[in-house]
Amino acid sequence: MRNVLISSLVTLFLFGCMVGPNYRRPNVETPPSWRFEEKEAREITQTVWWEQFGDPVLKELIEIALQESKDLKIAVARVEEFLGRYGTTRAALFPQVSADAITGRSRATGNSPAGVINPGAYLVLPTNPANSFQAFLSASWEIDLWGKLRRASEASRADLLSTEEARRTVILTLVTSVANAYVNLRDLDTQLEIAQRTAQSRGESYNLFQLRFQAGLISELELNQVKSEYEQALSTIPFLEKIIAQQENALSVLIGRNPGPIPRGKKIDEFVLPAVPAGLPSDLLTNRPDIRQAEQDLIAANARIGVAKSLYFPTISLTGLFGYASTDLSNLFTGPSRTWSWAAPLTAPVFTGGAIAGQVKSAEAIQQQALLRYQQVIQTGFREVEDALIDQKRSREQLEIQAQRVGSLKKYAHFARQRFDNGYTSYIEVLDAERSLFTAELSQAETKGVLFQALVNLYKAMGGGWIVGAERLTGGRVDSSRSIRRSIPENGDE
Repeated sequence: MRNVLISSLVTLFLFGCMVGPNYRRPNVETPPSWRFEEKEAREITQTVWWEQFGDPVLKELIEIALQESKDLKIAVARVEEFLGRYGTTRAALFPQVSADAITGRSRATGNSPAGVINPGAYLVLPTNPANSFQAFLSASWEIDLWGKLRRASEASRADLLSTEEARRTVILTLVTSVANAYVNLRDLDTQLEIAQRTAQSRGESYNLFQLRFQAGLISELELNQVKSEYEQALSTIPFLEKIIAQQENALSVLIGRNPGPIPRGKKIDEFVLPAVPAGLPSDLLTNRPDIRQAEQDLIAANARIGVAKSLYFPTISLTGLFGYASTDLSNLFTGPSRTWSWAAPLTAPVFTGGAIAGQVKSAEAIQQQALLRYQQVIQTGFREVEDALIDQKRSREQLEIQAQRVGSLKKYAHFARQRFDNGYTSYIEVLDAERSLFTAELSQAETKGVLFQALVNLYKAMGGGWIVGAERLTGGRVDSSRSIRRSIPENGDE
């Protein structure tokens, strides 16, 4: 009879119903294509794209960041935290066994009406005082008839995978942030070179005009015009030097080091433009870790509805104890010293004042929030890809026009100086040409940096297998998401 009862309980545990909704991926309205598609896009989202720049310093900085970034180390530790939480939650599915051993000596009162009173639960004291020796194994097991523990384990598993996807999001953000920061640094270096070159040229002109003024060939008005343009170029230099130093400090902290100088590789003019990655909008659902994270949060919230609903139903637990108790250590493990007990208590809610209904309502509301958040993250992903596509496309067009304008202004400045040297015009025309050229060169350098950053942001927005390549450079667990998925059961397999 006892074996039949145990078999029945095990069957109920294994095949009992699970209250609450089973997760089904929501239908997502996905655009068939991008609004601003690039004809020359290539299927290269799986490649380590930053190597396309052809700058070994950029590659080294990204490797340092992946190994030393504090943000990434925090994300890795958080995964370990939730791995432990999952193990704790899932352990409730299995019997909990503990062992106890007690030894002691006690004296009972002899002045009671019944004589010597036994202070122990399992001993009859023939002498007073007496020794006592006890050894027990106790076990308890909650029968998961309604799937409460399995739903809790399902939610905890989703929480773990969510933190793993969050770790991958940190990698995605870290790599693209380092690349953008380095591109911006080299862009600022180029602007500084333009400012220094312009200041040197204007300084030479100013020295020449001082000689002409001393010789009485020009007025003080013309001298001050030249001087003001020279000082304007000079004032740009410390401003750019300040921003460069701040950018170096920001990049140093980003890669996990104290603020300090950053080594330089190739100039921004020597960078190779990365190819435009190709992909469909539907690819984002599997390529972007932030979208996968939002879905795991939705899975966890969905499972916790079942946990809340299971509180309406009775809870059945099996408890048992087996052991030995004796006043003589030599007789502890003999037959007469054996003691055991078992019980199957059932607890059912009768009146909770709406507490369970409140928990169910709260869990359903949290699930709705997670669903809307999942949909919102997907829409944000679509927008970021569209923004990056149009950014790189229009930046290319803008850069081509600016290059033509710089060429035209160089000719204008050359002819204006020739006209001035031959006495056909005043120096104001030369100043106007050089001022326009200086502004155009700075704008061209800035746009070039914007173009490289737009391509970096496009790789970030589209996600892809390149994150796995970056994981191999972290110096830690390789592709831990897959290893975690292999090491933990799928939903419902607990």
